[in-house]
Amino acid sequence: MDRLAGQVAIVTGAGRGLGREYALGLARRGAAVIVNDLGAARDGEGSSTDEAQAVVDEIRALGGRAIRNGADITDFAQVEDMVREAERAFGAVSILVNNAGILRDRTFAKLDLDDFRKVLDVHLMGAVHCTKALWDGMRARSYGRVVFTTSSSGLYGNFGQSNYAAAKLALVGLMNTLRLEGEKYGIRVNCISPSAATRMTGDVLDDARLTALAPAHVAPAVVALCDPDAPNGVVLCAGAGSFERAYVTLTRGHVQPGATAEDILAHFHSISDREGELVPGSGPEQAMWEVDHAAAEVAMS
Repeated sequence: MDRLAGQVAIVTGAGRGLGREYALGLARRGAAVIVNDLGAARDGEGSSTDEAQAVVDEIRALGGRAIRNGADITDFAQVEDMVREAERAFGAVSILVNNAGILRDRTFAKLDLDDFRKVLDVHLMGAVHCTKALWDGMRARSYGRVVFTTSSSGLYGNFGQSNYAAAKLALVGLMNTLRLEGEKYGIRVNCISPSAATRMTGDVLDDARLTALAPAHVAPAVVALCDPDAPNGVVLCAGAGSFERAYVTLTRGHVQPGATAEDILAHFHSISDREGELVPGSGPEQAMWEVDHAAAEVAMS
């Protein structure tokens, strides 16, 4: 239970819901926690540090160490100040859980572009700001654990959430590159895709699912991604005590040099066949595999 003793964690959006459970879970494992929360409403409006302070009080009551922080993660200067505050209080930050987010749901036809930008600013750029503010320090110390929060809406789509889905899948792309860039420095970067009943989702769930999808069921997955033995570059899904891994896969496809558009459509069934599908280790590996696959198929024909 003390595997994170001596480590310092920042959890954004930690004043309630999932973030609160993450902060408590990390504290129970011995980490000192910066409980960051602007205290805004679900749409990002307003601010208050009351919720963050309540979580700090819970952690201290457990014998842990924590301070609250009200930085707006869309403001990089405020994020840098948060990191300095964390270092003054507890020392170098080795764990970052990017959890903060907002919702401004509306169908794409009715969505205001300002609301699209605002959701990307909080979810995507907020995570970029926090990670960037810690990245050089993690590299210098050859250790770090970074968790981004993706979503089933980004992985699989959800009606009325084009802005949220775009931001959430963008974080998977960010993870895929940072896990490559950080690997030799001992930095492991992963995504959590949580299913939980919070103020973000509670109004669309019935009572039985509200109970089954308690945020506490997701917290162990995030603690695992912050562990010294954490994996690297995974999308870990969690909800109701069930844990799964999501992949972006590549089918073995159909080889036909000189194919026309009509040829592609005619063979779309074989192009889509998932038997023997693979997961490239990086973007360039897709292109290399295609070249080698096509050459092998042509040589056999």
